[in-house]
Amino acid sequence: MAAGIPGIHHVTCITGDVQKCVNFYVGVLGLRFIKKSINQDLPDTYHIYFGDYLGTPGTAMTFFGWPTWPKRRTGTGQVTTVSFAVPRGSLDFWANRLKKVGVEHKKVRRFDVDALVLRDTDGIELELVGESSDERFVPWKEAPVAQENAIRGFHSVTMTLAETAATFSLLTSTMGFRQAGKEGSRTRFETGAGGPHSVLDVVESPEGPEGEESIGTVHHVAWRTENAASQISWRELLLRAGRNVTPVIDRWYFKSIYFREPGGVLFEIATDGPGFTVDESPEKLGTTLSLPPWFQVRRDRLDEILPPIVVPTTATTGAH
Repeated sequence: MAAGIPGIHHVTCITGDVQKCVNFYVGVLGLRFIKKSINQDLPDTYHIYFGDYLGTPGTAMTFFGWPTWPKRRTGTGQVTTVSFAVPRGSLDFWANRLKKVGVEHKKVRRFDVDALVLRDTDGIELELVGESSDERFVPWKEAPVAQENAIRGFHSVTMTLAETAATFSLLTSTMGFRQAGKEGSRTRFETGAGGPHSVLDVVESPEGPEGEESIGTVHHVAWRTENAASQISWRELLLRAGRNVTPVIDRWYFKSIYFREPGGVLFEIATDGPGFTVDESPEKLGTTLSLPPWFQVRRDRLDEILPPIVVPTTATTGAH
């Protein structure tokens, strides 16, 4: 039996403008720009990462820079909302900050917890949920948001599906999730110890449009596993459950396997290590173009074709 999934490892989305993306996630949300790399499957394009000081698993929001892809087409078969955990008493701070920089938002309450709903510069729906844990959070002391209000990593992701029964079965019978609540068409699941970082909401929308991989959508959600051995166990278990699972792929910062759950959402199971300091020291994270060893021969070409990225200083608060 595979070891249980503790929670979310990272979430990867598609941006049409890497500079605006960096301006927003660093300058507005206060995350650290932790890695400037390439998409290893489309290596002439960026893969950029944001997170806490070290990009601790459970905090890393990542983007493929694909400016020529179709514009946003969200719908069923996708992760449709990415939710970050913030301290319970910080929502007034965030509402004022978002208003100051011109980011529209609204307050909602789900499962007895308040949250702010907003969109990033590509239109991806985000939430700041007033329920957080500092257990895995490594603070970035130079962040443009004071630590008492800073994002603590992920709270949850929300998938929208046309039909949910097969997905629910996979989550509970194979992947070790448990149902934690229901509100209308939204069903909440938790894994591991529960709480922030471990929450998955599933919204059933049989009449909704089908989502397409495009700018302003979530490409996949990755779940944590401790090491390569536990990852192999997960692969074998998922294959026995009838999932079409990729071989283990070395992403340099972690190892990955990929499969689609029955509703169409791309899942990854990624190892916790070795982490983002494998090729940059903690204080230098995100300052150079980081390439896995097998891509180093392309460095000169990549330096020529990839547009420069300017990381906002702590004084930068604008969304654009």
